[in-house]
Parts: sequence; structure tokens; C-alpha cells
Amino acid sequence: MPHVVIKLAAGRSEAQKQRIADAVAQAVVQTADCGADAVSVAIEDVAKADWDAKVFVPEIAGRAATLYKKPGYKAV
Repeated sequence: MPHVVIKLAAGRSEAQKQRIADAVAQAVVQTADCGADAVSVAIEDVAKADWDAKVFVPEIAGRAATLYKKPGYKAV
């Protein structure tokens, strides 16, 4: 039962967020060998000014060992 949480810099439209969630869910179904009814996707908007403190430091830098795709940027 995969549940994916996506944190995005605020500013995307609801339609964009829905397309992202649909694409991620489809990728999970195809690669995790599960049904679409088992997948859930949440999207959380984060203000750009808060990105480092709320996302990068605690969830990216602080959990580097669990990242399967690392970003190509560093905290500001």
C-alpha cells in the first residue's frame, strides 16, 4: 500500500498538482507491482521562503541515506 507525499514549492495550480499525482501514482503502480486502488498521493505546498527549513534540512539533508533520487542543489 504505497503512500507518496510530494512537497512542492507553492504556486502550482490544482490541475498541475492533479497531473503530478496521476503520473506518480501510475509510475508506482507500474513499478511496485500493485493495483491503482492501493496507491495514494498527497501534495503539500511549501512557501519558497520556508523550503530550506521545512523540507531541505530535515527531509533531504537529514535523511540522505533514504533518498533514492538526490537533488542537484544545496540549501541556500
